[in-house]
Amino acid sequence: MKKEIGIVGLGKMGANMARRMIEKEWKVVGMDVIPEAAEALRSEGVSPVGNYKEMAEALSAPRLVWLFVPSSQEGPVNDALFGEGGILENFSAGDLVIDGGNSFFKLAKGRAEKLTAKGIHYMDIGTSGGPQGARNGACLMIGGAREDFERAEEFFRDFAQEGGYAHVGPVGAGHFVKMVHNGIEYGMMQAIGEGFDIMHASEFHPDLEEVARIYNHGSVIESRLVGWLYNALRKHGTDLEGIATKIGHSGEGKWTAETAKEMGIDAAIIEESYRIRVGSSEHPTYAGKVVNALRNQFGGHQDALQK
Repeated sequence: MKKEIGIVGLGKMGANMARRMIEKEWKVVGMDVIPEAAEALRSEGVSPVGNYKEMAEALSAPRLVWLFVPSSQEGPVNDALFGEGGILENFSAGDLVIDGGNSFFKLAKGRAEKLTAKGIHYMDIGTSGGPQGARNGACLMIGGAREDFERAEEFFRDFAQEGGYAHVGPVGAGHFVKMVHNGIEYGMMQAIGEGFDIMHASEFHPDLEEVARIYNHGSVIESRLVGWLYNALRKHGTDLEGIATKIGHSGEGKWTAETAKEMGIDAAIIEESYRIRVGSSEHPTYAGKVVNALRNQFGGHQDALQK
């Protein structure tokens, strides 16, 4: 497989992925529903195209294409794969299509079957690290056939941070593992938020910026999340001025809790963390500000900021 990739979706994640792959000496063909987003990257080395037919013509067979499109609902991914003028219509047997967004894992098998009928290969990959990871090395949880993993491994090696990718199972496994990852993330962020809420309200009034700093130097809870909170406290101050209390949420936390329930597994912390996010508009807390500060730090989520 040549060092060529098509990237569909050039938002925060896709644009940074394109920049990283160009640095790794890959030819990048880019496409977005907003043509200006693709055109804006031309000066950085991306070859912009306007549709899937043009993308197929611009890439050498067998083609490698990565989807970074909104996937909390079925529509955008299915439109890209099966819609009029989409990938199924314009790509060929032997091509490999990767859904790198946060699709629900149960959708992967049906998508793979439709594509396989035409000989097109499909993988589902959970991508973690936010825009910074897409730019500097992501964490990839890879689902799909082992032979597809092996033939695209050079790409995974170049896109991921060192040691930051693994084949985790057949089609569906990548998005399943990423779903659970995000469920865990919900619980961890909520625990950090509650802990700092307790300290913020206490009679001791500790310097929370300093607390975050020392927590991240050898403590048991040292982590990227605590590091991001330190950065947020430095930027916004102890009261996290400008940070919203209503916490945004995707389907991932809910999917994790529901899947656990189907399996007969107690996931009380993840379920409660999701419930708190849903109710945060009516029950504002400092903990909610902490969670939003973290979301803005690692994901650039604009809904985490006060309007």
